[in-house]
Amino acid sequence: MIFFTPEKIRQDFPFFKHNPGVTYFDNACMTLKPQTVIDALQDYYNHSACAGRSHHQLAENINEKILNARTTIRKFINAHHNEEILFTRNTTEGINLLAQSMQFQPGDEVIITDKEHNSNLVPWIRLQKKKKITLKILPSNKDNTFNFAAYEQLLTEKTKLVALHHRSNLDGVTLPAKKIIQKAHDNNTLVMLDGAQATPSMEINLKELDADFYAFSGHKLCGPTGTGILYGKKEQLEQLEPYNLGGETVTNTTYDHYELKPLPERFEAGLQDYAGILGLAAAINYLKKIGMDTISNHEEKLNKIMTEELKEVITILGPEDHKQRSNILSFTIQNLDIHNIARILSTGEKIMTRSGAHCVHAWFNNHQLPGSIRASIYFYNTEAEAQHFVEAVRNIIKLQ
Repeated sequence: MIFFTPEKIRQDFPFFKHNPGVTYFDNACMTLKPQTVIDALQDYYNHSACAGRSHHQLAENINEKILNARTTIRKFINAHHNEEILFTRNTTEGINLLAQSMQFQPGDEVIITDKEHNSNLVPWIRLQKKKKITLKILPSNKDNTFNFAAYEQLLTEKTKLVALHHRSNLDGVTLPAKKIIQKAHDNNTLVMLDGAQATPSMEINLKELDADFYAFSGHKLCGPTGTGILYGKKEQLEQLEPYNLGGETVTNTTYDHYELKPLPERFEAGLQDYAGILGLAAAINYLKKIGMDTISNHEEKLNKIMTEELKEVITILGPEDHKQRSNILSFTIQNLDIHNIARILSTGEKIMTRSGAHCVHAWFNNHQLPGSIRASIYFYNTEAEAQHFVEAVRNIIKLQ
């Protein structure tokens, strides 16, 4: 770990040099990239080669670096084996890989919550439309926290999979994942967690959680865009049927037969984003130096400032208690258009937020809301930026 101050950390990010005065509060969508990640991308392109195919020196060097990257990622989430780490383009691809590769039987049920990201909703709707599964929607409590009593009622002997977000991108609420998983396993049900929002800010220990599958994206934890991971227990991955086949997924072919490679290569078809994978490993090493507890505590401190100063004049989505919303303050302001608020914050104050449904359209439609403004913070944001945001929002309200 390093001595942490956000002001010092910001020196590692070229963004702040090139965008002076900008407050970046759209971290739940994508985080900024430190120079060490940019250098890792550049280094690969200075020594380009294919991994896993050629046998010349450059290729062997890339092979070793990719293996080391896989090991770095495996240790970061405390998984058992390197074979359990599948490279994807993002969380969305990881969830779709699982949805398309699982062998469902007529009558199998899949449970999701009522506030899943479209990436953990649409793939299951499609399977239901094809009559491969029955999709069951778990309602949240009134404050958007997890409704465990309703969850217990939805579980049946037909429940094949529970597929839930670990932390919500709508309101920042973290689910009691370990308790959820234990209950599912008692029911002989598998669990997949969407870890896109949780992985950047909290310690992930998959040996302790015991999740069967876990997906996350690189671009939300200071890594390159187009990178992601699907973790799966080795015994569960071996039960899946790869849906994307071709180069590097097979050991041999004839005109009527193919032999699949072992894990993880059988799920990693085609030439991979080697630069992105190495950049993702660099991002993880960078976060480890800061410390996940340090990141989480800093987010909580800034969210407390924003929540305490604004809770009387805005409508907060999710629990009012900032500790239950991690790095997200999602809100509306009575009689004001959410997109206009975001535009004023951007053009007038250089504060970058997100307005809309945040890819959780079903929840907003069900609650008859057009969306919200979402301010999402990260470890390089400062107390001064949090105060600037508070003052800017209060000024907007005064002018209405």
